[in-house]
Amino acid sequence: MRIVGGRLRGLALAQVGDGDAQAHLRPTPDRVREALFNILSAGAFGDPVGGARVLDLFAGTGALGLEALSRGAAHVTFVDEGAAARALIRANIDKARAMGVTKLFRRDATRLGENRGPGFSLVFLDPPYGQKLGERALASATAGGWLVPGAVVIWEESAPQVPPPAFVLLDRRRYGETHLTLLRYEPDSPPP
Repeated sequence: MRIVGGRLRGLALAQVGDGDAQAHLRPTPDRVREALFNILSAGAFGDPVGGARVLDLFAGTGALGLEALSRGAAHVTFVDEGAAARALIRANIDKARAMGVTKLFRRDATRLGENRGPGFSLVFLDPPYGQKLGERALASATAGGWLVPGAVVIWEESAPQVPPPAFVLLDRRRYGETHLTLLRYEPDSPPP
């Protein structure tokens, strides 16, 4: 696993290895990350990465957030409650020398609570597949004021996802067993 683009391109990230079977770590493959960031950089959604404050929910290894930093994001907050995941994220933050532009929270992404800082304009959402945790995490993020209006959400799951209230579908893509659903947070939009 490595950073596939930007100023950190080629940086090898910490290996998941056998790890903790209970951690359910499933890193986004390099080819899917590269395809995702190609979509984001194509300009169809503006430039959601450059200068962004990124929220990486169910962060796992932190590869998505670190990829965004490599490509020009200003800050990444990683959220994961698993000990194995947090150890990998810390190791990867160290490898990327990104201590000053990242935060790591030990927190359940479905119970974020109130955000006490600036909101986030780009969200990576990569919950364990098939458990409906993505819907709960987005509800928690919106209720707690974590997202700014217009925030772009990239939701990785095993099936295409239906936008929850206040979110508008931008695009859907499939890469093998991985489905990416791209959404925009529009809190004043009418329900679908």
